[in-house]
Amino acid sequence: MHTNKLPRCEWAGDDPQMIAYHDLEWGVPVHNDRELFELLVLEGAQAGLSWTTILKRRDGYRTAFENFDPKIISKYNDTDIERLLEDKSIIRNKLKIKSTINNAKRFIEIQSEFDSFDQYLWDFINHKPIQNKFKALSELPSFTPLSKDISNDLKKRGFTFIGPTICYAFMQSIGMVNDHLIHCFRYHELNI
Repeated sequence: MHTNKLPRCEWAGDDPQMIAYHDLEWGVPVHNDRELFELLVLEGAQAGLSWTTILKRRDGYRTAFENFDPKIISKYNDTDIERLLEDKSIIRNKLKIKSTINNAKRFIEIQSEFDSFDQYLWDFINHKPIQNKFKALSELPSFTPLSKDISNDLKKRGFTFIGPTICYAFMQSIGMVNDHLIHCFRYHELNI
């Protein structure tokens, strides 16, 4: 773990869990389909909430949703939905729970068509992360033309809870874009 004295993006704050997420995960290119599905679900769950709220429930989500195995989740039924609505370790929002089940089905369809979700998603940027050069948090966009394009394509394929803003947050989290601020120690480590 890095020390707290390193220059970081201000959003990491002083919460140890947020610092760990910032230092070790956010913006690191992800190519594992299970991990991609996990972050897709978590970003959708975050809609209207803080990322801290979601991070604190991440382990609960992993347990409740079979470690984010889309093949298992795609088979969830009404009994599973009722179980999840009673599970205090996750955000108990029926629309978000149903979206996770629906998106697991759509995720598998993309895997079948493109061999992997990774292949499908990273094709949008030619498999090379976009290196932004933002100096202040106020410069970070909430969405971009590319996040709109990806969002629209996912929606056409039947995904839900994947608007352009959620899609851009997903792109940031999985390292499709390097949005660490240029003064942050992680910016240079991830500028690949």
